[in-house]
Amino acid sequence: MTTASTETLAKAHLRNKAHLRNKAHSHKVRKAATIITHLLPGRLVRIQLRINQMKSSINVKLKSDRGDVPGWVLVVLMTTGLITAIWTIAAPRLSAILTHSLDSMSNIR
Repeated sequence: MTTASTETLAKAHLRNKAHLRNKAHSHKVRKAATIITHLLPGRLVRIQLRINQMKSSINVKLKSDRGDVPGWVLVVLMTTGLITAIWTIAAPRLSAILTHSLDSMSNIR
């Protein structure tokens, strides 16, 4: 066996082990939720359990999110381009408004 195939097998084993651990954890959580629901009947308990499930799923998604750097770079570049284009078009008018306002303020004295 080559070193590359050994590393690949080791990585696959670790992924499988992590998957089984997550599966066992979620099974324990579901089992505990079922027991709590039967012991403490009521709508409030079920709502709280659902909120906890949603929190844990959000945490898992946030931990697995690596971000989208190229997307953010594109958004920043497009925003910069739009601001530059708008500023180029509006700069003469804005300068005229500012000049007119300052001239009218100097006539007040």
